Amino acid sequence: MHVMSRTTLALVAMFTTQAHAAALTSPDGHIAVTVTAAPGGTLSYAIARDGKPVILASPLGLQLEGADLATRLRIVSTSAIKPVRDSYELATGKKRRISYAANEQVYTVRNAQGQAMDLALRVSNDGVAFRYRVAEPSLPHKKFVSEATGFNFDRSAKAWLQPMAVAQTGWSNTNPSYEEHYQREIAVGTRSPMPAGWVFPALFRTGDTWVALTEANMDGSFHASRLDAESPEGRYRLAFPMAAEVFTEGALLAQSQGELVTPWRIIALGSLKTLVESTLGTDLAAPAIAFDKARVQPGHASWSWALLKDDATVFDVQKKFVDYAAEMRWDYTLVDAEWDRRIGDAKMRELVAYAAKKNIGILVWYNSAGAWNKAPQTPRNALLTREARTREFAKLRDMGVKGVKIDFFGGDGQSMIAYYVDILDDAAKAGLLVNFHGATLPRGWSRTYPNLMTVEAVRGFEFTTFDQRDQDLVAPHAAMLPFTRNLFDPMDFTPTVFGDIPNIQRKTRNGFELAESVLFLSGIQHFAETPEGMASAPAYVKGFLRELPRSWDETRFVDGYPGRHVVIARRAGKAWYVAGLNAMDADKSLELDLSFIGKARGILITDGEGERTFSQSRLEGGKQKISIKAHGGFVAVFQ
Repeated sequence: MHVMSRTTLALVAMFTTQAHAAALTSPDGHIAVTVTAAPGGTLSYAIARDGKPVILASPLGLQLEGADLATRLRIVSTSAIKPVRDSYELATGKKRRISYAANEQVYTVRNAQGQAMDLALRVSNDGVAFRYRVAEPSLPHKKFVSEATGFNFDRSAKAWLQPMAVAQTGWSNTNPSYEEHYQREIAVGTRSPMPAGWVFPALFRTGDTWVALTEANMDGSFHASRLDAESPEGRYRLAFPMAAEVFTEGALLAQSQGELVTPWRIIALGSLKTLVESTLGTDLAAPAIAFDKARVQPGHASWSWALLKDDATVFDVQKKFVDYAAEMRWDYTLVDAEWDRRIGDAKMRELVAYAAKKNIGILVWYNSAGAWNKAPQTPRNALLTREARTREFAKLRDMGVKGVKIDFFGGDGQSMIAYYVDILDDAAKAGLLVNFHGATLPRGWSRTYPNLMTVEAVRGFEFTTFDQRDQDLVAPHAAMLPFTRNLFDPMDFTPTVFGDIPNIQRKTRNGFELAESVLFLSGIQHFAETPEGMASAPAYVKGFLRELPRSWDETRFVDGYPGRHVVIARRAGKAWYVAGLNAMDADKSLELDLSFIGKARGILITDGEGERTFSQSRLEGGKQKISIKAHGGFVAVFQ
């Protein structure tokens, strides 16, 4: 007896029940999406790439208070297919000038009561996006209850996922903050070890197609989503935040007096190269607000807290770190928590003035709280209202401070997302740059808010200074990030240490640490190394970090596999920077195709024979064989 696989059955179902439903295809014709309403009234979609199923038939729909828009639906109209073209600039991403092209179609459905919902669907050459819009006049107050949206994978697919921490857990109740380790190459359907679910971006491989799930266009009116903890047989569903993830006495879920519009749900798909080079996470974000372009200044920063912790937040040490930044020809110094108590406003003005003479901008830390965390660090409770923020930001602007780092947020509820957006708006009005820590995934905000330089939302370098286990796991964790957390949004990992970490045995070589400076994208790259540690590096390494570009014009994926190794090339002007790291416990040999660089000759900096040494040599474009030491890495510069 011949037994058909789940994938075969899905294909049969797709082309029988949807025989009269024309697929919406990408501009290049490789991706096709079909939408159908089943006889029972459930709405679903399916995605194929080059005729092979990627997302099997998966549910669509919303449940609002007073309107079931997930069952007993019928498609009442389908718009003409409309080409969508967009272009924008981004100072903090994979490339500066970005073009987006997609085909769009809108499906209008009605439920048994005649209430309407629009499903807007876009297909580009690197993926699919859709969102719901409810403007039903019979329902003036639209209150979100639940969402049917799902992503069904064949059971042979694999996943690379980060669990979502439970709200109000962790140090001083500061979870969730997207700071867990990834579960690598697990079977789809694996239950999350944490009941709060899985974070975005969520990475999958089905057949020869890679898939990344995320969302974008968060304007403060909607909560942020994640994947449910349960995914029986590879059927993933969107889930909403836990009850505690709110601004004090604020709303958890979306509601609207007018139309209710969800964020874009994004399914980037294709080869691994397509995903790493994709910009869908910002393509679907709202256009930039007004902000003085002269103030959009990506850069590099010195930062004492990474290795020296709280005791270093004093005037003399921060002045030393200003000198360090100036000597490295960097752009900023970040002064962390307790500066208001340990330095004070008067001495901060003095530090800012001193730094300005050396062309170094000062960034200062704030606690976001609020009742949602118990972290005692100050300044605290200074940003909770628009009046308070306006006053505080005006003071900082008057001091000459360039930006703020705001920490310990409370999760993904609608009111907390609105708090983020309000901060970004008010900081922009004051001309201040922003860095969120202990925070949510920014979901395309770097396009909408040019003053947003970076966001943590990652188990970053600091964790490796707290516990040896994190240091033991940091190499494969770092090799996950270009494929997941840093795929679409800037990430403040705070990389690069060449010396020792107090009370911790470092497990990465210096080449690995140097490679992170290119591989990890952050509008402001806060380097963890101290002046003393940097002094131990060869002159050519310090020269590399002095000249390292602040933003990139182009990115190319060269080689890699999530959690194992990665090689990426980035161009700034006419110079190409190629960087790679090996997270495995054995040396790895690679043949790299660098033919896109042409015949230029470059300088290769990689690991020396010792764990804390470097070596330098010449490297040419074209196809090149290179060996990367275990837990090692390299950078190469082609001018």
